Amino acid sequence: MKYKFSIVLLGMLLCGHVYGQQQKQLMVLDGSSLSERWLIKNDSAKTFRVLPYKPVYVLGVNHTDNINNLPQSDNPLNVIATPTEYIKAELTFQLSFKTRMVRLFKNKKQKVDLWVAYTQLSKWQFYNALISRPFRETNYEPEVLMVLPMEYKFLGLDGVYMAIGFNHQSNGRSNPFSRSWNRVMFQAGWESENWSIVLNPWIRLQEDTIDDNNPNIENYVGRAELLSAFSKNRHNISLALRHSLNGGNENRGSLRLDYAIQILDYLHLHAQVFHGYGESLIDYNHKQTTFGIGFSLVRWR
Repeated sequence: MKYKFSIVLLGMLLCGHVYGQQQKQLMVLDGSSLSERWLIKNDSAKTFRVLPYKPVYVLGVNHTDNINNLPQSDNPLNVIATPTEYIKAELTFQLSFKTRMVRLFKNKKQKVDLWVAYTQLSKWQFYNALISRPFRETNYEPEVLMVLPMEYKFLGLDGVYMAIGFNHQSNGRSNPFSRSWNRVMFQAGWESENWSIVLNPWIRLQEDTIDDNNPNIENYVGRAELLSAFSKNRHNISLALRHSLNGGNENRGSLRLDYAIQILDYLHLHAQVFHGYGESLIDYNHKQTTFGIGFSLVRWR
């Protein structure tokens, strides 16, 4: 076990170093402001430049206090009858990027750009030799966003942009393990020298009852997310809060706290704590607390 874990850590460090060198050539704007990441003040109409979106990281060990061996759903077609012998420690990694696809409108005072983005989160039972180390879950999340730059002051912060778009998230599996949903997304971003805040409410596009793999997912994962990130010198910390916006028995959501410290060029030591519902789609109605440690190449700012 120690030997295999050492190989994973070595591979993560090597990939991080190689990727860091490529980042310098591609001018990926990691650690920069929201304005820079969304090209708000960049008047160039050039398209298809790959830029950071959500964090890119590998958590070599991600431990949960409550592994989901028997995922459930209110749809009978998505009820799993036989538990799987998953273990509480797994390897988690996320990839994410975005690119400006086309400029829709521009005059002397305003511009509107169309962006596409993609995020992939995987939960790998790497340490579970008993069942041949399967991927427990992978979530695929393409998005299309129409972004409008905004310049104003709000509580001492600079307004950066507003956006509206479409988001599809699924795990690409067949029933009874299939989980997916579609949303209309809204975003608003603010920043200061070291802080950035993004408010991200959404509206779920409802499906026919028989096709809904995860009924009432919005009452668990939530209807909005508030993200706050702080970065200074070598340190980066972010907090993401999601909530159902309901009370009583439907007062649910989650929090995710990330901390990263630079150790080599673009490579950061990364720690993450999650508590609540919906760490992944298969866990949408499963409550747990997880802690992970590993490395990151891209953070929220």
